[in-house]
Amino acid sequence: MLNSKMLKQFNKAYEDDALKAAVYGASPVGLVVLLYEGAIKAINQATYAIDSQRFDEKARLVSKAIDIIDGLRESLDLQQGSDAAINLNDLYIYMKQRLSIANLKNDLEILAEVRRLLETILPAWQELNRSSMSTSTASNAY
Repeated sequence: MLNSKMLKQFNKAYEDDALKAAVYGASPVGLVVLLYEGAIKAINQATYAIDSQRFDEKARLVSKAIDIIDGLRESLDLQQGSDAAINLNDLYIYMKQRLSIANLKNDLEILAEVRRLLETILPAWQELNRSSMSTSTASNAY
């Protein structure tokens, strides 16, 4: 799941040194969790930027969310042809399209829609990350 394109997206999304250290120390699933959280944060900040009529900042933040989602999409292994990967690919494309429209129209409802989609899926990734970490910890104990 982890590839050079994904690492480039992480570097774009996270410019803070402490956060970079967390990114490079995370498991592949942990990286997905960080990306979801980063996209949600960018969308929330874009919402506040629209409210305060800082449209240049809104555009930067929406672009950041689109870049993160594109990085998630590019990291999918579509060669395996799993239903989950195909469905996530379609969902990521949909989210990118919706964010582009929200950016053009300063549409808070569309931003909220995409944020809700990310927030709906995020707990599954967080649980998978917790499960993989506990399995890894248990296997390292032997």
